[in-house]
Amino acid sequence: MILLNPGPVNVSPRVTAALARGDLCHREPECAALLERIRRRLVAAFAPDEGFSAVLVTGSGTAALEMAVTSAVGPGGRLVVVANGVYGERVAAMATAAGIAHTVVASEWTSAPDLAAVERAIAAPGVEVVAMVHHETTTGLLNPVAAVGAIARRHGKILLVDSVSGLGGDALDMSTVDLVVGTANKCIQGLPGMAFVLVRTSVLARLATYPRRSVYLSLPTYVESPMPFTPAVQAAYAFDEALAELLEEGVATRLRRYANAAAQLRAGFDRLGLECVLPAELRSSSITSLWLPQDRSYRDLHDELKERGFVIYEGQGRLAREIFRVANMGHLTPVDFEQFLSALAKVLA
Repeated sequence: MILLNPGPVNVSPRVTAALARGDLCHREPECAALLERIRRRLVAAFAPDEGFSAVLVTGSGTAALEMAVTSAVGPGGRLVVVANGVYGERVAAMATAAGIAHTVVASEWTSAPDLAAVERAIAAPGVEVVAMVHHETTTGLLNPVAAVGAIARRHGKILLVDSVSGLGGDALDMSTVDLVVGTANKCIQGLPGMAFVLVRTSVLARLATYPRRSVYLSLPTYVESPMPFTPAVQAAYAFDEALAELLEEGVATRLRRYANAAAQLRAGFDRLGLECVLPAELRSSSITSLWLPQDRSYRDLHDELKERGFVIYEGQGRLAREIFRVANMGHLTPVDFEQFLSALAKVLA
C-alpha cells in the first residue's frame, strides 16, 4: 500500500528491520546510548551550528507540541498564536486548556499571515512567546517563519515553531527560532511513537524556572532526566535508523527529492484538470491540496484509489467536503508517483 497521507509514511526496509533489534530495558545503559544518539543526530541534521539541544518524548507530534507550548510561557505571560489552519488553531486550544493567556492572529486558511497584525500583537504588553506552524498540513501551506522570527527578535520574544510536518520536507532557518517541534513519522521517515523538541540551549535555563503545568509533558523534566518515563524503545530503534538514513542522504538532498516529487505530482494533476487549492508560492514541498471534482465525493475517490493500492487524505474542518490532499512524504520513488497518477486518471475517468 502506497501511503499518500501526511504521516504515518512508508518507510524503508532498513527502518522496518530496526524494529527487530531486540528487547531492551529502558533503564540499561544501552537504551541511554540509543536515546543520546538520536538526540545527537537530530541536532546534526537540523541545527548543527545554532546552539540547540534535542528533547525526546514518547508520543505523537501533538504530545511534543503540547509539551513545548505549556512549558514555554511563564506565569502571567502571554502567548501570540499565528493561525491559518487547523494546527495553528490547535496551538490556541492547548493554551486554553493550560490556562495560558493568549492572542490569536488569524488569517484565511489559504493565505499567508498578515505580518503587520502579527507585529501589533507581539508588541502588546506581557507577550513572552510567539507560536506558529511551519507547514500548515490543513492545506499544505508553507508559512513565513523567517519573517515572523525577525519580528519576534526585534521585540525580544521567544519563537516556537510547530514543524511536525515540515522538518525534512522544507527548509527551516533556525537562526530566529527558539523551539522547534517535530516527529519521527513524517518527513524524517521513521515510525509513529517518538517526537521531539529542538530547543535553544540559552532558553532552557529560563524555562526551568517556570511552574510546571504537567507531570508527563514538562519540557524541563526531560532535560533534568533524559528518561523520566518509559520510552517507546522499538520506535526509538526505527527513529535512530531513519535519522541515520537522513544524514547519509543529506538533508539538502532530501529537500530536493521532496520538491521534485511535488513538482512531478503537480504536473500530473494539471494534466488531469485538477485545481490546486493554494497558489504556487504558498505550497510546501510535501503536500498538495486539491479541489474535489464537482461530481466526485472524497469517500468514493478514496475507496477507488485504495482498491488500486493508494491511500489519499481528506480535507479537515470546513474544507472537509471540498478538498482532498496528496502527500509525497516517505520512502517513495518517481515510479510510485507515476503509478499513482495513472491510477488517479483511471478513477477520474
